[in-house]
Amino acid sequence: MADAPADVKKLSFERAIEELETIVKRLEDGKVPLEESVAIYERGEALKRRCEDLLRQAEARVDKITTDASGQATGTEPLDVQ
Repeated sequence: MADAPADVKKLSFERAIEELETIVKRLEDGKVPLEESVAIYERGEALKRRCEDLLRQAEARVDKITTDASGQATGTEPLDVQ
C-alpha cells in the first residue's frame, strides 16, 4: 500500500515543486484515468499555491534586508507577518 500524500501545508518548497513536476509529467503523459487525473490536478493546484506562498514569504524576507548607500547589506529589519 502506498504512503498517504503529505500535507501540502507542511511541505518545503523543494518537495512541493518536485511533487508538482511529477504530477505535470503524469498528466502530460495522458495515461492516467480521468478520475485520478482530476484528483492529482487538484493536488497540483494546492502544491502550486504552496510554492507561491513560500516564494512570497522568501521575497518578503529579502525585501527586509537593509543596505547602506553603496548597496552593501548592513542587516535586516523585522518581518511583519501580519
